[in-house]
Amino acid sequence: MAGRAHEVRVLDVVEETADAVTLVLDIPHEVADRFTYACGQFLTVRVPSTTSGSVARCYSLCSSPDRDGPPAITIKRTPAGFASNWLCDNVVAGDALTVLEPAGTFGPRSLDRDVLLCAAGSGVTPILSITKSVLAAGSANVAVLYANRDRESVIFAAEFDELVRAYPGRLTVRHWLETERGLPTEAGVAELVGQWAFDDVYLCGPAGFMTVVQSALKDLGVSDKRVHREEYRSLVDNPFETAQVTQPTRSSSSSGHPLLEVEIDGRRLTLEWPKDRTLLDVLLAHGIDAPYVCRESACGTCVCSVRKGRTRMLLNESLIDDEIEMGLTLACQSLPETEEVYIAFDQ
Repeated sequence: MAGRAHEVRVLDVVEETADAVTLVLDIPHEVADRFTYACGQFLTVRVPSTTSGSVARCYSLCSSPDRDGPPAITIKRTPAGFASNWLCDNVVAGDALTVLEPAGTFGPRSLDRDVLLCAAGSGVTPILSITKSVLAAGSANVAVLYANRDRESVIFAAEFDELVRAYPGRLTVRHWLETERGLPTEAGVAELVGQWAFDDVYLCGPAGFMTVVQSALKDLGVSDKRVHREEYRSLVDNPFETAQVTQPTRSSSSSGHPLLEVEIDGRRLTLEWPKDRTLLDVLLAHGIDAPYVCRESACGTCVCSVRKGRTRMLLNESLIDDEIEMGLTLACQSLPETEEVYIAFDQ
């Protein structure tokens, strides 16, 4: 991943709440094109550690590529979270951070379809990004359900208020505060969101919150195909470290392995693809700097297109059925199903 990691400067540190900060980033001019991003995406940040050298954590962009200036990420402290606490306590304007290029598939492909956006806690970060992009560059209406412990813990409260005033006919925001209503319930969520018309749903927050919302949506007859989830989790691997992979052995054309043709970073390569190895493992074993972060199907960083042939995924937590039908797959989970496969990293 070394070729996809870059040093950026922190322009500003904005205190959003007592336990959340936004880092506004200055992207070097020479790599600005590598940081073109879509609403709902995230950055992976290298956080120094005295025990392991470094850890990697993913933080969603709260900024909108269609409305804002420099990109910005928001970090909320977690009680036992080393990385979030270190960033909140130590980073000041002028500091350098090492980050990977923007990644992720959470976000609408069209800004002209009405959306219901549901968030809890720091899950609001990509939700704000999507909200601003749809309002600034699209024609759709936006409804936001945002759950928090109390009023003091609401991140971006003032910014949402400003957006409601700026787009009174297109944006509706409803807050769910535990101090006033208790934890979100299926019945309560269904009562709220049942008042709104929407084409697609985007959820981000703790797993329990998203389960409640999805159950409420199911009760309302909303198809799972219309629901997109973003779930925060710690990374098993550190993508800033050199991947340890087994080097491929040279074999003859009669090896029996399927043939892989791959288009990546302006190059087109032909490789053998053993049926028991994922696409990502094959690429890394050949020294190809393929994009990835989690290697668990959750982040969507390694998404690519199957142009010819067929593949199957061992696990999929990022792509919806429509995207799979379009030919998208995850390199970290893909195995070949035909003797010839043509893959393009074009997303």
